[in-house]
Amino acid sequence: MVSMSRDEIRAAIAARYAGLARAAQSGDVITDGDPAVAAEGSCCATPAYPDTGGLPEAAVRASLGCGNPVAVADLRPGETVLDLGSGGGIDVLLSARRVGPAGKAYGLDMTEEMLGLARANARAAGAENVEFLLGQIEAIPLPDASVDVIISNCVINLSTDRPAVFAESFRVLRSGGRLGISDILAEDHLSPGQQAERGARVGCIAGSPSFTEYRGGLTSAGFTGITITPTHQVADGVHSAIIQAVRP
Repeated sequence: MVSMSRDEIRAAIAARYAGLARAAQSGDVITDGDPAVAAEGSCCATPAYPDTGGLPEAAVRASLGCGNPVAVADLRPGETVLDLGSGGGIDVLLSARRVGPAGKAYGLDMTEEMLGLARANARAAGAENVEFLLGQIEAIPLPDASVDVIISNCVINLSTDRPAVFAESFRVLRSGGRLGISDILAEDHLSPGQQAERGARVGCIAGSPSFTEYRGGLTSAGFTGITITPTHQVADGVHSAIIQAVRP
């Protein structure tokens, strides 16, 4: 197996998701994994959202998460929320509903194609308290202490520099700010080679952090109150999980 540099991995991931955005704009239902597996509601398929009524069909079609972070983020009216890797915008639009007109929902994505899709979905939904930003989750283009809550849906596991993601998340969160993340984690005993056997590097499994690595990364960045709760198995030894933490 040929190893890839960080820049090559990032470029491959960007190309993959740009293609998925174009497919969604064409009216396709998209998944980022084996359709046979995705049909079971597993890795990176359309999650089960109970509250999508009134959202544009394209936003629902372009959902590529592994869970529903909005449901566990405990969003409150007036808060500012940031979605890391916002894709077609479904979690941003759902968050915007919860924080209300006095709040704000940001979406950050690395691909112009996904941002174009998300902005079109926001216009179709009539959402005025949303803003979509182009950038990397390892270098968030927002000021220090500007966000109350960070959510993310099956994205951080794809990063080639997760310590930077955790450090940036800590930086932009206000004191007492919260993380509510859905992500893909591997059991501690799996080697990188064993992970690679379970999925492509630009997909949702290979390269995923272990439970210990994820917890350690959050702790090193300064987070406390960390909980990691597996929700379902997406491959042998690999799980979708809900991660919650607090900036003290």
